[in-house]
Amino acid sequence: MALNYSSVDDDGAFSFRNLERNAKLEKMGLKMPSFRKTGTTIVGVTTRDCVILAADTRATSDTIVMEKNCEKIHYIGKYMHCCGAGTAADTMQVTRMVAANVSLQAFKFPDEMVPVVFAARSLRQYLFKYMGHVSAALILGGIDNTGPHLYSIYPHGSIDKLPYISMGSGSMAAISELESHWNENLTEEEGMKLACDAILAGVFNDLGSGSNVDLCVIKKDGTRMLRNYLTPNKKPATSKYVYPVGLTKVLCKSEFKFQITEETVMEVDA
Repeated sequence: MALNYSSVDDDGAFSFRNLERNAKLEKMGLKMPSFRKTGTTIVGVTTRDCVILAADTRATSDTIVMEKNCEKIHYIGKYMHCCGAGTAADTMQVTRMVAANVSLQAFKFPDEMVPVVFAARSLRQYLFKYMGHVSAALILGGIDNTGPHLYSIYPHGSIDKLPYISMGSGSMAAISELESHWNENLTEEEGMKLACDAILAGVFNDLGSGSNVDLCVIKKDGTRMLRNYLTPNKKPATSKYVYPVGLTKVLCKSEFKFQITEETVMEVDA
């Protein structure tokens, strides 16, 4: 049964009306551009009294590093944050929309903490509606009245609740660290170290991950966002480059002479 994408409601941020057009063009012989591989390592860890999220800061487009210090940990609520892997625009837009819904829920019940499962359900319902075409793989972490919670949400809308999670192209290297050293009695400092070690495993073993390590520590008394907590790939300052005169060959030379016909001086008050 063929899907009628033109009937999908696109009043929001995403539109898929061109899918049917592209399918017709492909049948006519037009070669469609191939998918570009993206790279990321994101991690979530629960400890005795907090949730720790971590991410690398490299943004790639296939084999090209587009950004060395991008932010992959997104704000959802006062006690909730979300790591995103996949297409950067999709992860940012999806988390912004859910963050707006969480804010409205907080205004509606100002004396209560917004349940983490509310944000998790909003994310998975939205992603499921688009059947994986919104490329957002998310790790949602937060704390509410029932304790710390950690969810992994996949682009097709499936969801898992786990004590520790890794996603992205470097997730295999990261999960090896988590499975080897995680236990349910971790302290906050031990959890931060474990999350950093997992991200570094992805940074040094996956070409799509790299640059720095961002951390987010979520507790009942507040949230700490630690930008560039580790900078393992920081390069030393280089000396100034000196090029000798005549190194670049001049192929052609043109001279333009301008005649000043009018000159106006404007005084600017100091």
